[in-house]
Amino acid sequence: MPPKTPDIRYSRDHEWVRLDGDIATIGISDHAQEALGDLVFVELPQVDRDLEAGEACAVVESVKAASDVFAPLAGKVVETNGAVVDEPALINGDAEGEGWLFRLEIDDPDAVEALMDAAAYAAFLEEEGA
Repeated sequence: MPPKTPDIRYSRDHEWVRLDGDIATIGISDHAQEALGDLVFVELPQVDRDLEAGEACAVVESVKAASDVFAPLAGKVVETNGAVVDEPALINGDAEGEGWLFRLEIDDPDAVEALMDAAAYAAFLEEEGA
């Protein structure tokens, strides 16, 4: 199933990014939440934490497995979504919307261009056999 929102970019680790100036909102893709199943626990990075691109920075856990969430871009965490900590199922219901995980003030806004657009992500999922 292709991603729902065309303005979102995707990483090979199944995170999504929506850029607003130099602030990136980040979450796990709809595909990732489907693969994990019903989420029961979320751990988010601390506000003001500096992240490197590719760094494990959060955890989402379902009844099946725990999975690291990787920062798709480098930057400083400026906000986290406490609602998903209190109610992890928000991610299952709207992974690429209300189920966002954290926001980064990114170091390099151009770095988002290296991430996949919706069409490229859909092709990547097909290659993976997802």
